[in-house]
Amino acid sequence: MSGVMPEDGLDGVHVLVVDDDERLRRLLRRYLTESGFRVTAAADAAEARRVLGFMIPDAMVVDVTMPGENGMELTRGLREQGIDIPILLLTARGEASDRIQGLEAGADDYLGKPFEPRELVLRLRSHLRRLAPSPPSDALRIVRLGPLEFDPGRGILSGPGGVVHLTGGESALLSVMSRRPNEILAREEIAAELDMAEIGERAVDVQVTRLRRRIEADPKEPRFLHTVRGRGYVLKPGV
Repeated sequence: MSGVMPEDGLDGVHVLVVDDDERLRRLLRRYLTESGFRVTAAADAAEARRVLGFMIPDAMVVDVTMPGENGMELTRGLREQGIDIPILLLTARGEASDRIQGLEAGADDYLGKPFEPRELVLRLRSHLRRLAPSPPSDALRIVRLGPLEFDPGRGILSGPGGVVHLTGGESALLSVMSRRPNEILAREEIAAELDMAEIGERAVDVQVTRLRRRIEADPKEPRFLHTVRGRGYVLKPGV
């Protein structure tokens, strides 16, 4: 396999690969290294947790069907610990319902086996670019959400206590909504913007639910991110 040349200043990014298949682990390590990433590999969730005990990588690629703690359980546990790096799940099960479960667990993306390694690299780069700081833009105004402020140009949500950590998917959704405040966006439109069209509108609902937990005092009674029955969602900024 030949790697993908580093681009967008993302070479040297550290990726933790977690997969119990030794052959696939070796192939992923080799391909990602050739593509400009630094790679650490773990054979299961327990080994991954030991690695995470002394360093946090920039992204993770995690197999779902591992013995012991599976990939979805590991992802959910890491999100509960506040680890918000991009996590891409790998699985031989490619059903939309499985992908939704992965998103509900807190994953940013889901790739079915067998997969083209180049696609894995492109997806990783896509999620990492969303988190990379970019210069402030006059065309992208700060969005006020009560005590919180979101900078669409940098993808950063902050409040009285400092930066509010968002996953790549949450930041991408808030960026999409912030660019068109007070405008109703259909689920299929949002799915296309988030590269989730193939998963379906349910994936958008999952991301909305997760984002509300970050920006709403009461997610069940949202003040800013509203559902418009039969039409989609609308972000209504305010102080």
